Amino acid sequence: MDLGIKGKVALVMASSRGLGQAMAVSLAREGVKVAVTGRNPEGLQKSVELIQAAGGEALALSWDVSDASVIDSMVSRVEQELGPIDILINNTGGPPPTLAAGQDPALWQKSFNDMVLSLIAITDRVLPGMRQRKWGRIITSTTSGAIAPIKNLAISNTLRAALLAWSKTLSAEVANDGITVNVIMPGRIATDRLRQLDEAKAKREGANYDDVVKEMLKQIPMGRYGDPKEYGDAAAFLASQNASFITGTVMRVDGGQIQAI
Repeated sequence: MDLGIKGKVALVMASSRGLGQAMAVSLAREGVKVAVTGRNPEGLQKSVELIQAAGGEALALSWDVSDASVIDSMVSRVEQELGPIDILINNTGGPPPTLAAGQDPALWQKSFNDMVLSLIAITDRVLPGMRQRKWGRIITSTTSGAIAPIKNLAISNTLRAALLAWSKTLSAEVANDGITVNVIMPGRIATDRLRQLDEAKAKREGANYDDVVKEMLKQIPMGRYGDPKEYGDAAAFLASQNASFITGTVMRVDGGQIQAI
């Protein structure tokens, strides 16, 4: 299927590994020029290599998403080297596992700045161009904890739920400009981040790692963890011309795990 986005330009945040990297590569397979961002030089280089192997054009940006002062210069560089940004993938790393009660307010504030305000500011920077061109895709990657809170991930659950409300509100504001705004939500996708969470759970409970994974698989009707490529391909579809009438919604890529309707 031709997704109709060959030659478009995408900015994929936090894409030096994991789900961000998978989304960047899937877009590249569709002929999209992709700017990847991250703080790890080796990870960024790997993303560039994967994008080029997929036949795409890549630009690597060493970018700490928490630094709001560089947003304009970074976006300007993408515009100068690849072209105006048509597709924005909002994505950030996750905060450390935490309980809901007793957390330092400074940790809440830092996490809010890094995970919410930074993405809003980046979106505000690229929106005027999308509106002028009457075409755009804004996709925010969150977590299933935003609608079915995950134990010991209180900060992630809370702040990514805020992104759901923001995305839904924004979608109505820009729909008439040819811009779609959607959320993509992972279940248990086999990334390094998920392995770290499973290892932390095993350590916390004094359990064997393999036994923890077996218990987690029982919660997934498909009986397996997702492949990052499956997540990336779902994001590419939301970015496509084929998805032009889909906005203000949440796409779950979870193998049927999330029980909420």
